[in-house]
Amino acid sequence: MTPDDFEAAVDDALNSIPADLAKAMNNVAVFVEDEYVPGPGEDPGTELLGLYDGTPLTERDSWWGAGSLPDRIVIFSGPLTRMCETRAELVDEIRITVIHEVAHHFGIDDARLHELGWG
Repeated sequence: MTPDDFEAAVDDALNSIPADLAKAMNNVAVFVEDEYVPGPGEDPGTELLGLYDGTPLTERDSWWGAGSLPDRIVIFSGPLTRMCETRAELVDEIRITVIHEVAHHFGIDDARLHELGWG
């Protein structure tokens, strides 16, 4: 899959989110990067499929919007591409990863996502 095809699959995954939920997404930007770079103190072998970096909607207070930078969702193409054997499998994993990270924006934690089958 080319980088443009990968980004198109991310866009398709975002477009698959029900309209009422997509409308509720607030101040969040979605990016595609090749690889996750572990920070200081993290295991240098850490691989992530996606990352939500921000303040979930459930934790925002009345002061949150005063100059807050957009939340970020990053989808990492390298690990996703390496874990999938077929294009169809990759497209499905991209969709799962996008939905998983969007769920974090709505305040749903990993434990609940695993219960719901989106782990």
